[in-house]
Amino acid sequence: MRVRLDLGYDGTAFSGWAEQPGLRTVQGELTAGLARVLRLDPAPRLTVAGRTDAGVHANGQVAHVDVPRARWDAVPGRSGTEPAAALVRRLAGVLPPDVRVHRAGLAPEGFDARFSALRRRYAYRVCDDPAGLPPLRRFDVLHHRRPLDLGAMDLAARSLVGLREFAAFCRPREGATTVRTLLAYSWTRDGDGLLVADVQADAFCHSMVRALVGAALAVGDGRRDVAWPRLVQDAAVRDPTVAVVAAQGLTLEEVVYPADGDLAARAHEARAVRTLP
Repeated sequence: MRVRLDLGYDGTAFSGWAEQPGLRTVQGELTAGLARVLRLDPAPRLTVAGRTDAGVHANGQVAHVDVPRARWDAVPGRSGTEPAAALVRRLAGVLPPDVRVHRAGLAPEGFDARFSALRRRYAYRVCDDPAGLPPLRRFDVLHHRRPLDLGAMDLAARSLVGLREFAAFCRPREGATTVRTLLAYSWTRDGDGLLVADVQADAFCHSMVRALVGAALAVGDGRRDVAWPRLVQDAAVRDPTVAVVAAQGLTLEEVVYPADGDLAARAHEARAVRTLP
């Protein structure tokens, strides 16, 4: 049975999503929790929508796991509750407090947490108050020491949207394409005075969101002009002058999927290598 898991986590104390020997990771904690609750040996294999880096948070992460039917049916025990609700409740009892599964349920036919996704939506939060960060936000907001021009940042960000080559904003990986469709990139101020980036794409390459934010901050504090990020993008080579900002301000807010009947087709489409027309 393929089970969809919707989860969130505070990435502060994690070395990212992916399991790594000797390091504490979200995948490691969740895999161990599932193995314990479902009584699986070996532990189940998880597929995730977005492999977040060390220190990155999530409110709307999605993963799937394939579970033997007998183990799924046995989750409620004698409680009489539905397996999905029982799994959420039992995972809450074994997972650490900085990771929580909000929902669980049988996935529709053709669902793949990674490849069926239409878009991932991230938020990056920045405080430019000279007094510094509010104490309760010190783990999910970046403090920028210079005042920021919101309008200039927003103009620069919007100029990067579209199907483009993002090599300038990505750490290259051998054999991987850096062509992506940036569906939305904008900046606003929220009710607490924080600058919030809304960054959405079909998929992201390594460090892409944090590099896009770094470019916008350089525009916002006057070190670069509004046209500079687009010039960097058009050069299509990794630019060492683009700062990759700290992970703490970044949160995966949402993963969007198509209607159930389109899941398999979307997964097939997403596996194709992206190229520019």
